[in-house]
Amino acid sequence: MNKNTRTRKAFTLVELMAVLLIVALLAGLAAKSFMGQTEKAKVITTKATLKVLHGAVNMFKLDTGRYPNEDMGLLELVEEPTDVEGWNSEGYLESTDIPRDAWKNDFIYMLNPESGKPFVIISYGADGKEGGEEGTYDYDLWSTDVD
Repeated sequence: MNKNTRTRKAFTLVELMAVLLIVALLAGLAAKSFMGQTEKAKVITTKATLKVLHGAVNMFKLDTGRYPNEDMGLLELVEEPTDVEGWNSEGYLESTDIPRDAWKNDFIYMLNPESGKPFVIISYGADGKEGGEEGTYDYDLWSTDVD
């Protein structure tokens, strides 16, 4: 072996910095993609909950002859109102609590909304405030629009 030949045993600082930069960029891209998927999942979950609640309100109407009133709202699905007959003794939801949307906000129940439907259940989206730009996660989700 020639004395002038050196064997390389370590990485240079520049090589280590380049690898760290590449790893950081990839982690940033993965985190951004993951966060987008998380918010999409929350929208899907909230839409599914809206469907369940909408169906429960319709069952309440079939059994009692009226929709839940706005004062008690969705609570009438789990607590028997005193002014109705035919209420399902097991309630209209599988739980004894009214579910919240995926952002931990209460759903809004409204009779005779502007849409002309008999009732609507609304999630105000990620920001919990009425309104929001369509295509964002702050957009309101209505039970009458869920497919």
